[in-house]
Amino acid sequence: MVGYWSKPNSDELNKEIHQVQQVLWVGIGCKRGTSWQLIDQAIEQVFRENQLFQSAIAGIATIDTKASEFGLAKLCHLRNLPLKTFSAEILRCVCVPNPATITDHKVGTPSVAEAAAILAASQLTSLTVYPFTNIEELQVKFLVPKQIFQLQGQPGALTLAVAQASNISITELH
Repeated sequence: MVGYWSKPNSDELNKEIHQVQQVLWVGIGCKRGTSWQLIDQAIEQVFRENQLFQSAIAGIATIDTKASEFGLAKLCHLRNLPLKTFSAEILRCVCVPNPATITDHKVGTPSVAEAAAILAASQLTSLTVYPFTNIEELQVKFLVPKQIFQLQGQPGALTLAVAQASNISITELH
């Protein structure tokens, strides 16, 4: 009996290459009234520039006071993504690379985007391990430090950061 291997067609290869695990958490801090379009554009730009698959996004994370923010809620609905929120008290326990004094004064934590992305990616269910001294303790790969976005003609402004829940590589193949 002779066996043979058939070469998969290009459609089959593309499906295999683009099937990625949803392991990325996008942390977002935003001003009240930030449009979902601005958030969407910021995510697209960051993922394009960092060669990340948007299909690898597991969800959006932010501070609990933004849970009902229209732009965030609408974006999550449109992309069918969960919105995970954390209190300022929890967020402030995360050691981040780019803390901001102004954010601390306004919302009670020096970081929203970075800290929320890190916590969401860590997938912790218990608050007994707080406070954290470093990201390595959480077994999270911090991929994109916070970036600030504001576009002329779009309401609001936001910071965005990305953290990965595991050591799986999700960068695009060229």
